[in-house]
Amino acid sequence: MQRFRDFLKRKDIEISLRRYGIDALGAMAQGLFCSLLIGTILNTLGQQFHIGFLNAIIFTLGKGEAAVGYTIGGCASLMVGPAMAVAIGHALHAPAMVLFSLVPVGFATNAMGGAGGPLAVLVTAVVAAEFGKAVSKETKVDILVTPIVTILVGIGLAMLVAAPIGKGASWVGNIIMWATEQQPFVMGIVVSVIVGIALTLPISSAAICAALSLTGLAGGAAVAGCCANMVGFAVLSFRENGWGGLVSQSLGTSMLQIPNIMKRPAIMVPEIVSSAVCGPLSTCVFGLYCDATGGGMGTSGLVGVFSTVSASAGVLDGWVLGLGIALLFFLLPAGISLAVSELMRKKGWIRPGDMKLDV
Repeated sequence: MQRFRDFLKRKDIEISLRRYGIDALGAMAQGLFCSLLIGTILNTLGQQFHIGFLNAIIFTLGKGEAAVGYTIGGCASLMVGPAMAVAIGHALHAPAMVLFSLVPVGFATNAMGGAGGPLAVLVTAVVAAEFGKAVSKETKVDILVTPIVTILVGIGLAMLVAAPIGKGASWVGNIIMWATEQQPFVMGIVVSVIVGIALTLPISSAAICAALSLTGLAGGAAVAGCCANMVGFAVLSFRENGWGGLVSQSLGTSMLQIPNIMKRPAIMVPEIVSSAVCGPLSTCVFGLYCDATGGGMGTSGLVGVFSTVSASAGVLDGWVLGLGIALLFFLLPAGISLAVSELMRKKGWIRPGDMKLDV
């Protein structure tokens, strides 16, 4: 047993919740961002502002009636499986040969997983990467053994589990979306608060929304909760962090506050209250829709905003959509969070310097 532990340590294979549930999941969200989310942004920009080169078909796959044309954004979105798999492999410290071999693993898994492809990619990429790391540089024909093992393990596992995982994830997502349709007020609060907290903590809200394929009203509530946290923390900590902190948190990530949250969890209360207000306003009043690509991103790179515009454009009038985005994604999160935080500061529950970023 000790020899096995020494082998795992030498190969940097760490079987832990942090490595797989935080590091790998967070990296998966980055891969998702650099492919599907960026692709969505480019397509939305092209369609909304009639930008010719973004709307142009650059290549076609298939023949005849089955042919599908891809724009630049469509090409980026098509590569979501490989991007997520490589990102996960990088987070697991996979050597180059393993990393490159994860490209076909990610593509095949995402295709077989359907709507739940991202979650299936997480599972297969983790297993394939660890097996690849285990055999890497262990033989004189490493250039053959490492990619063969990585690809066979990854795609072989995908053939067994990708479809069931995809169906399971889709089922959970459909239940959440159905419940949100039936009870928009209650579920608006639940989805908004939970996804918003996930965005700020070292859990990937983007990966969760993508894995569960949260769309429609549930997607709108999710993005509202994320915006409440990002904009809320950015505004509340302005006196400590200035403009740099405002931009890095509102357009980057509120995860920057994790060290401060660990010291004083109370600083999350204003953002949670804001999420609990904006979520049901999104579901019950404005009826905002968001797709699974942006629900867990909030204002990060304005992905959630663009995704909401894209998903809601054919459902809501332009002025309703614009007003809803302005109020629920920016103005109310800032105002509600600031009001609650000022009350907490007067009570001494939040103190000067509690949200100072160490950057």
